[in-house]
Amino acid sequence: MTDVVALGEVMLRFDPGEGRIRTARTFQVWEGGGEYNVVRGLRRCFGLRTAVVTALADNAVGRLVEDLILQGGVDTSLIRWVPDDGIGRGARNGLNFVERGYGIRGALGVSDRAHTAVSQLRKGDVDWEAVFSAGVRWFHTGGIFAGLSDTTVDVADEAMAAARRHGVTVSYDPNYRPSLWTGRGGAEAAREVDLRLARHADVVVGALGLAGTCPGDVRVAADEVPDALACVAALLPEAKVLATTLREVPSAGVNDWSSAAWSVDTGVITGPRMPGLHVLDRIGSGDAFAAGLIHGLLTGVGLQQALAYGTAHGALVMTTPGDVSMATLAEVEALLAGGSAHVRR
Repeated sequence: MTDVVALGEVMLRFDPGEGRIRTARTFQVWEGGGEYNVVRGLRRCFGLRTAVVTALADNAVGRLVEDLILQGGVDTSLIRWVPDDGIGRGARNGLNFVERGYGIRGALGVSDRAHTAVSQLRKGDVDWEAVFSAGVRWFHTGGIFAGLSDTTVDVADEAMAAARRHGVTVSYDPNYRPSLWTGRGGAEAAREVDLRLARHADVVVGALGLAGTCPGDVRVAADEVPDALACVAALLPEAKVLATTLREVPSAGVNDWSSAAWSVDTGVITGPRMPGLHVLDRIGSGDAFAAGLIHGLLTGVGLQQALAYGTAHGALVMTTPGDVSMATLAEVEALLAGGSAHVRR
């Protein structure tokens, strides 16, 4: 039985290490994707049984992505394989070139993901009744998958509605990416999609992404978070939990890191504060936060502790390269207990 299923794209991430994309001669390759990173973290750090629904072109690159997913322990049986035409005229696999940034130079991502196999998924391609009748406890998707194409919005809507019919807890992360909406209505179109899909969700991660009139049009100060979350709650009357990371970025290598959440029972609460957090690679930290939060909510420890799990897991993911979690549950719990960076032998 699978505990958590995610719907999203899984790309190959090309990482030039300490260098720049435009001058690189070698890259390290990882797998990654906003929704996939969540179930990868839930499997490897928190020990839950997870699966990803995605689509890949059936060629050597797609099989490399599959191999990386398998190494992460995520079930690949729900991958939809699309026949390869030789050069990707009809469908291809997504690539994501990411440099980490350093000091005053921020991280940079250059994605190559148009016309990918997963972006061409349509309603009816996945038998959601079969997926959710197998005892799944939680379903997660987000605005990155929904933003891939006009058809993926409908697929996400179909999946979330099916999950709700089966009594599965549903989470959604707006995760706005401007590059996905260029020429397709921009931030206003993204906001319309986010509100359509988030209304299916029990839990909204990255909820401050729904503050304001369009994604990214407001910067919420720390003392404004309670009011902002209250405004989002008014937009989503069915939501049980809203959660968000809180980040200040003095430099690419040092972030002030915390979190906040809202529920009907608790009102607004805040997570552990981690000022001056040293960052090796921030990509995927929000997804790691979502994984820790989901773990806590599934295990019934309460929202305050779930928020702490998410905050600590997100912090640890920023200490290693790549999108995906290399942290252990013991490390997460040690950090929450006040653990230090002293050598362990």
